[in-house]
Amino acid sequence: MNNNKLDNLHAQMVEHGWQGILITDPKHVYYLTGFASEPHERFLGLLLLQGEEPALIVPALDEEAARQASSVSRILSHTDTSDPYVLLQQLTGTAMETFAIEKEHVSVSRFELMRQAIGAKQYADVGPILRDMRVRKSPEEIQRLKHAIQLVEDVLRHGLTHVKEGVTEVELVAELEYHMKKIGADGPSFDTMVLFGTNTGLPHGVPGTCKLQHGDLLMFDLGVYANGYASDITRTFAFGHIAPEAEAVYNAVLQANLAGIQAARPGVTCASVDQAARSVIENAGYGSAFNHRLGHGLGMGIHEYPSVHGANTDLLLEGMVFTVEPGIYIPQLGGVRIEDDVYVTASGVEVLTSFPKELTIL
Repeated sequence: MNNNKLDNLHAQMVEHGWQGILITDPKHVYYLTGFASEPHERFLGLLLLQGEEPALIVPALDEEAARQASSVSRILSHTDTSDPYVLLQQLTGTAMETFAIEKEHVSVSRFELMRQAIGAKQYADVGPILRDMRVRKSPEEIQRLKHAIQLVEDVLRHGLTHVKEGVTEVELVAELEYHMKKIGADGPSFDTMVLFGTNTGLPHGVPGTCKLQHGDLLMFDLGVYANGYASDITRTFAFGHIAPEAEAVYNAVLQANLAGIQAARPGVTCASVDQAARSVIENAGYGSAFNHRLGHGLGMGIHEYPSVHGANTDLLLEGMVFTVEPGIYIPQLGGVRIEDDVYVTASGVEVLTSFPKELTIL
């Protein structure tokens, strides 16, 4: 089997002295095998054992799909009336010294079932290794991310054509999510956010029946999944006209966004990128109104490593993809956030999002 990712993971298993690894996060199963599935409550697992061919354990109803898509040819299935942990016990055989699992993904109840089946003396966490494998995106992954971004920008352009006085937040959300599917996205990568007026002052506001009025700010925060990869973009607009203070807030956020992008390059800390953007907002007098991190990693997950905040001294690496999304939120006025997706190159970053971000009054 020619699978560099699995070969890398197997080599890490040997280096750490683990007798086996069980991957149960569906995203990581897809990343390592090419088989995408949402098993819901059913068991899905990729088992690696030293000296043996990898085994993919799937629900019976997904067996044929797995055989068509997976780079792993050894596929075993379980029915809804059979116990997949018995199958896991048969595959692992004798008790092991150390076995690795995804500790962040496995629930306590599932771990207890795994432990009973595998019987290892101790359990290591394979999560950090998978994180480090995923953090540097391959050229193919960048193309998939670019495709997801192209789709979401098309969705945003379409949504703006439906902006009119009296439309509600949820009506625009429905139009955006309908158009996502229509143009080929798998679906939203998170709950689509459309907020009007003072609701924009809530960084994670929930769209409702608020109607758009002249003078309102409009915030669109949306993304799509396509071919297993996510996009994430935020743009803020004004409807009809914009109040002077809201315009000042917008300009401060835009300059902070540009400063964060300018500061990003391999070898600098996540904290320094956050501070470059945050200092612009602080100098404008709105420091306390920027109450979240600058950004987060983006890839197969909508939120993944790295977390770009002021206390993170981890270094940016070539191949990382993350968001730059400064914001200012003032309860009685509203809020502005501008978010781009950026890719760390050898000398700086490539901004993958291209939707205009200069102040636009609709």
